Amino acid sequence: MAKPIEVTDKTFDQVVLQADLPTVVDFWAVWCGPCEMIAPVLEEIAREFEGQLLVTKLDVDHNNPTAMKYGVMSIPTLILFNNGQPVERIVGFMPKEKLLSKLKPHLGSGQP
Repeated sequence: MAKPIEVTDKTFDQVVLQADLPTVVDFWAVWCGPCEMIAPVLEEIAREFEGQLLVTKLDVDHNNPTAMKYGVMSIPTLILFNNGQPVERIVGFMPKEKLLSKLKPHLGSGQP
């Protein structure tokens, strides 16, 4: 069963930028209340869209260079990457259906 994958500054390029699937990165921190609220939503999405979407998490307190590279100023920030490029940015908590309405248009794009 799929679940979000932890990524770091060292693994980001390989796991996210070179992924075969659209990949959402949850930029989060342990102390962030809204991050705790969105985590179970992302776990559900990871399970439901296994094989269509990769869900990853990057702790900004331990991986600041990657967060800064992508201009993450508030958390949670979700960035959806497709073919190594950021294609959607979502800042803050939102309910599952609203989140999916932003992610679904990108699923399957770039596939033959």
